[in-house]
Amino acid sequence: MQQLLPVAIRSVLEKPARYAITRLCFFFNAICAKTVDISKLDKLEEDVVVTLCLLEKYFPPSFFDIMVHLVVHLVREARLCGPVYFRWMYPFERYMKVLKGYVQNRTRPEGCIAERYIAEEAVEFCTQHLSDVSTVGVPSSQKMGVSKPLSGCTNTEEVLPYIEQHMIHIKTAYPKFRKRTKWLQDKHNSTFIQWLRFKVQSELEEDNHGISENLRWLAAGPNMAVPLYRSYLIKGIKFNIKAQDDVRTTQNSGVYLLAHTMQVASAKDKNPILSNMGFYGVIQEIWDLDYQKFTIPVFRCDWIDSSGLVVDELGFTLVDLSKIGHRNDQFVLASQVKQIFFVDNPMHRGWSVVLSMPNREYNDVIGDEVLGDVIIECEPFTRGMPNVDTFDELVGELGGQNIRGGCEDIWIE
Repeated sequence: MQQLLPVAIRSVLEKPARYAITRLCFFFNAICAKTVDISKLDKLEEDVVVTLCLLEKYFPPSFFDIMVHLVVHLVREARLCGPVYFRWMYPFERYMKVLKGYVQNRTRPEGCIAERYIAEEAVEFCTQHLSDVSTVGVPSSQKMGVSKPLSGCTNTEEVLPYIEQHMIHIKTAYPKFRKRTKWLQDKHNSTFIQWLRFKVQSELEEDNHGISENLRWLAAGPNMAVPLYRSYLIKGIKFNIKAQDDVRTTQNSGVYLLAHTMQVASAKDKNPILSNMGFYGVIQEIWDLDYQKFTIPVFRCDWIDSSGLVVDELGFTLVDLSKIGHRNDQFVLASQVKQIFFVDNPMHRGWSVVLSMPNREYNDVIGDEVLGDVIIECEPFTRGMPNVDTFDELVGELGGQNIRGGCEDIWIE
């Protein structure tokens, strides 16, 4: 509710009513978060009281029953008992649906559930016992790869000294361009792989070279025969290519990358800035690079150009999927991206609203834990709520006709 409702009502209600409902959704996003900041609970409690007062302008008195009133006490409950996800019943309600699906004989539901549960446990035990056996009947193009790629931290620590050495080498070889940061970065990107291969080979000829096996295989380069996948499983999250999503009702091809990169205002900008920048894209191909001793999955994505990226007044990120940029740098490590979803914006045709995927912690890479979503984290799409002081200044498209009469009150400090 707190994720999709603010998007669904964007083109339905006038701004004051839409903002009031959106405030309630933001409250549930904050209260259901995996990490709760105790110092912000008092402000959150004040905000939800004001939000309910704003809702009284648009909903009849019969709407405000005891269930709506209990929302006021959710913050106090979180302060006393901790995060909400430890106590909610969503995983158990979903598992009840699984148990009801076991029933084939309605006159003996308990027996059906018990027999089916025992059979499923036995099959699962045999599957784990035969985990090294290849599957039968699953096409290789559809098989999900279970990856254990090298961690980004380890690779960065091993390669970082060579990156610094290569930048010094470029500045020494091209002294006229040593102050042109963008040119140096482009030159580094185009020549680093060949330089690293030559550098590692020269160090391997020494007796005490200290080159790790992972770095040795990285410098040698991957196998030129690259397998392609339509689906891939990374850290319990399934990624699909765009062509796979086009024939399905689900969406698993959206990705988000937060990179520390160089930002320039234009092609003539000689003073670029290094800072964190977010990139939104759609997976077109999934490559599995084979380095003999290990494999590294990479995604080839269509990245959204900066001209197709807008953040509205409520903090929603809107993207135009038809505006593709960064065509010279489409590949990204699968372990570096985060899965997101694009929802069509009902207000502006051609634009999509970005929603982040709830983070889950999996006990294993397959993620087959039945109650695994007990530790779900609903990340808010914005960190703040619409300002209450601006509600009276908003002029709705319908002229304020959604406000019900007889709801005037007096504010007492």
